[in-house]
Amino acid sequence: MPTQTPKILLGVRYYEAAQEYLRSLPLEHFMESTTQSTQRKITVESLDLVTARRPEIQVFSELLVQYPIPRQKRPGQVVPDNMVVVHDEPIKALGSYDVPLQPVGPFWVLEYVSRGNRRKDYDDNMHKYEHDLKVPYCLLFTPEDEEMTLYRHKGRRYAAVAPDAKGRCAIKELDLEVGLLDNWVRFWYQGELLPLPGDLLRSLEETRAKLTEVIREREALEREVAELRARLKNGKNPKNGAN
Repeated sequence: MPTQTPKILLGVRYYEAAQEYLRSLPLEHFMESTTQSTQRKITVESLDLVTARRPEIQVFSELLVQYPIPRQKRPGQVVPDNMVVVHDEPIKALGSYDVPLQPVGPFWVLEYVSRGNRRKDYDDNMHKYEHDLKVPYCLLFTPEDEEMTLYRHKGRRYAAVAPDAKGRCAIKELDLEVGLLDNWVRFWYQGELLPLPGDLLRSLEETRAKLTEVIREREALEREVAELRARLKNGKNPKNGAN
């Protein structure tokens, strides 16, 4: 039986592999389409609301994931657009998410495919998620075609999750549903659509406007009550202004 590599040496090996990966990236890797950027923003802003209720659901963006490959010293590497990890304690991942050194593996990966940006081989990524890492859930979204597929790992391969009557696909472990709304992937938590900052701002402004109107109505009522009390105190009939 081969001797297991000590964690400290494994950490050094993975750090060096991550640095080598970063040095090898071509310039086009850092160029992303506006659709990819927009969807990543929607995902992070939405799932932040879930994390506020369930801190064990932790979200990462474009974090290098490294994992062991049998009979190879160099680790496997892949960079999801977004990744969800489920763990009760905060995950510490500086520069890369090294699976052997982490308490859990990725639970859900999300990839946004742009026809105008081929900086990733998405077929290769899907193979890594399905066969190497066996990530329980994988979402693939093509903004230009408005196509979204959520995959669930069935032990050997991925199978597409069938949408419900509302067009949403469920991730029951997270109390989440995903679906297309206004051409983007949106998220529902416990059946409720997770709002974006713009939605929250509009709702706040509407609430403030209603509150201001209620305050004005209350102040007018208080003035009317004060006038009636003054008339009664002076012995005047509030209906006709006479005794």
